[in-house]
Amino acid sequence: MDNISLKEGFLGQKMIALPKSIISFSKNNDITQNFYVSDLGYYPRAHHHYRFRKKGANQHIFIYCTKGKGEIYLGNERTEINPNQFFIIPKNKKHEYRADEEDPWSIYWFHFNGQLADKLYNRFAQTHTSNYKNIPFSKERINSFEKIFALFRSNYLEDYIEYANILSLNFISYFVYHDFETTVKRNADITTVNSIIEYLTDNLDKKFTLDEIASRFNYSKSYLHTKFKTKTGYPLLVFFNLKKVQKACELLNYTDMSIKEISFNVGIDDPLYFSRIFKNFMGKSPRQYKKSLQK
Repeated sequence: MDNISLKEGFLGQKMIALPKSIISFSKNNDITQNFYVSDLGYYPRAHHHYRFRKKGANQHIFIYCTKGKGEIYLGNERTEINPNQFFIIPKNKKHEYRADEEDPWSIYWFHFNGQLADKLYNRFAQTHTSNYKNIPFSKERINSFEKIFALFRSNYLEDYIEYANILSLNFISYFVYHDFETTVKRNADITTVNSIIEYLTDNLDKKFTLDEIASRFNYSKSYLHTKFKTKTGYPLLVFFNLKKVQKACELLNYTDMSIKEISFNVGIDDPLYFSRIFKNFMGKSPRQYKKSLQK
């Protein structure tokens, strides 16, 4: 049995414990069975907030602190939680957590379960470091929680429950993958590779050699080849052809241009060569692709 030091609650608190019937529905629903929420809430200035579960909980527990501080014990390991930090307690594992006596935390929290939930926790555990759990405050995130809370509180029709669980997955995933998202944004803003991609995309009607691109961006050909393939998964000129083919798909979808005209439009003078490149990427010729759009 849990030891609970909460007597009268916290001023401004809100929580929802979903009934067994809703949890059962979520657990068996094709859309939500891999990730579903059983409880969620917000505790502001949670004086004397304390939980101890000797055998753990039946769900994973997500805790996000926006003010004050607290501490979490997982096994014998202690983690202090400060503003803009989060933590996920795995299910079925002994744990203990409490708000600080002098500066008690304000926390948003979820209990969640499902096979995808297990994998999401594993991702968190694999990437969790001392700095990883720091998340800049975002009003957008808080608004997202309020939307989720309102959905779970107001309606228990199937589509509402499905949508609320999908939003909850998105909410928690934002925290778990925050470092990845930040890295992607930072790299996308500053790397030479991104500049090259933009240049290529703006000039799909032209032909370039690797030497020409390397010279334009002031890199050696070998260095640029390695750098570009590492960042995109493709050699530069293969990537350029992929962008040409994607543009061709767009033209095949939304214009009446002939295949020859499209070939010239994407900077390939030989329609037969264009068709070979197109088929290599798309698995069918431009003519077959166009025909498939009409089905």
